[in-house]
Amino acid sequence: MSKTAGLLKPVFRIVAIGLTVGALTACTAIYRNHGYVPTAEELAAIQVGVDTRDSVVEAVGTPSSSGLLNESGYYYVASRMRHYGARAPQVVSRELVAISFDQRGVVRNIERYGLEDGRVIPLERRVTSSSVEDKTFIRQLLGNLGSFNPANVIN
Repeated sequence: MSKTAGLLKPVFRIVAIGLTVGALTACTAIYRNHGYVPTAEELAAIQVGVDTRDSVVEAVGTPSSSGLLNESGYYYVASRMRHYGARAPQVVSRELVAISFDQRGVVRNIERYGLEDGRVIPLERRVTSSSVEDKTFIRQLLGNLGSFNPANVIN
């Protein structure tokens, strides 16, 4: 047996083991956590009808978002996503804690929702798009040619 053949055998084994380990780790699921939801102990410290907006922030922290209409409530959202290989990420769990307030800013109710409740809470960012953005100046100019009426110019 030649000297180079004897050296290639261990190198081939190392490369084969490396490729096998690399392939196995590429196929493992990766979990990512986003957001924050207060624990049951933290929520137990909040008294309905007594605590205010400021005392809630001191007890459990700043909310992920708050109500847009009349500052109606605080919302704490936590999601767990599973990334598996080349597939699209999948939501494994999502929890939402909603703390609502009355007109005086006193806690009215504390509710907890999740995927297991059958309530799907879509999280999306809505951005108003302008119809002008995707059109060039020439396209806008040519698009107005069909709506030209000579009677409007004379009057």
